[in-house]
Amino acid sequence: MDLFDRMLELSGQGYYCAQILMLLAMETEEKENPELIRAMSGLNGGLGFQGKVCGALTGGCCVLGYFLGKGEAEEIEEPGAAELTGALVQWFEETIGGEYQGCNCQEILEGNPANKMQRCPQIVEAVWEKCMELLQESGVMN
Repeated sequence: MDLFDRMLELSGQGYYCAQILMLLAMETEEKENPELIRAMSGLNGGLGFQGKVCGALTGGCCVLGYFLGKGEAEEIEEPGAAELTGALVQWFEETIGGEYQGCNCQEILEGNPANKMQRCPQIVEAVWEKCMELLQESGVMN
C-alpha cells in the first residue's frame, strides 16, 4: 500500500492530521501506543479544531521529536534536534504558508471546511515526506 492510500485508510478510520503522522511514524518501527495517538488528537484541526496552527505542522514537529527527543531520564536528545524541527517549520512556512497566506488551519482552508478534503491530505503527505527527508539527511533514518 502506498503512502497516500495508507493515509486515506487511517482517515477513514477517524484519525486526523497529527494522529496520522504519528501513526505512520510508529508503523516505521512496528510499534503501537494508543495513549500517544490519543494525545496527538489535541493537535488536530489546528489545536483542538480551533483553526489555529495546522495539525500537520505540529504533528510533524512531534514526529521529529518522536525520533530525536529525550524520552527517558538517561537519554539525551539527538544533537541538532531543534535545528531539524526549525527546518521543518521554516519549510512549512515557506511552502504551505506561502501558498495559503498562513500556517493556521483557518487560513489554509480559507474558512471553507470543504477545502479540507482537497488540501489536507496533500499537506499531511508533504509534511511526512519532509520529516523523512530531514531524518535521513541527519542520519537518524536510512
